[in-house]
Amino acid sequence: MTAIDDPAVRFDHVGVSVPDLEAAAAWYCETFRLSAAPSFTVKNSDLRGVMLHHERSGYRIELLHRPGAAPGLQPTDPYDAAGTLGYGHFCLAVTDVETTFAQLIAAGASQRMAPSPAPRPGATVAFVADPWSNLIEIISLR
Repeated sequence: MTAIDDPAVRFDHVGVSVPDLEAAAAWYCETFRLSAAPSFTVKNSDLRGVMLHHERSGYRIELLHRPGAAPGLQPTDPYDAAGTLGYGHFCLAVTDVETTFAQLIAAGASQRMAPSPAPRPGATVAFVADPWSNLIEIISLR
């Protein structure tokens, strides 16, 4: 097997498929204080999207919408998500999991796993789902 030998390789973004591009972009931008680039369409397809960007930390979330897309994995918790091969969740590091968890619930996310000690020593972790059932992990590393 050959490994990638490029020192410039880095994580760029995560793509999330949503049933309503405008509503999801508004929710993510407001909830996570993201900025939206102009929306785009993929040539010769019915796929549309928008890239969202966090100005301070630089992380990006690409929201994608394709009419007629079928619902996929809608996990009840991270253990359920790990029972299906493929995408399971994305994770955001935060200063205070408990506060962020409460803010996400107030913003319309649903609880999937309350804040608790993480497998990583000294970390706290929680999971929520966005209004379209996409799983989001939040973790603090103090």
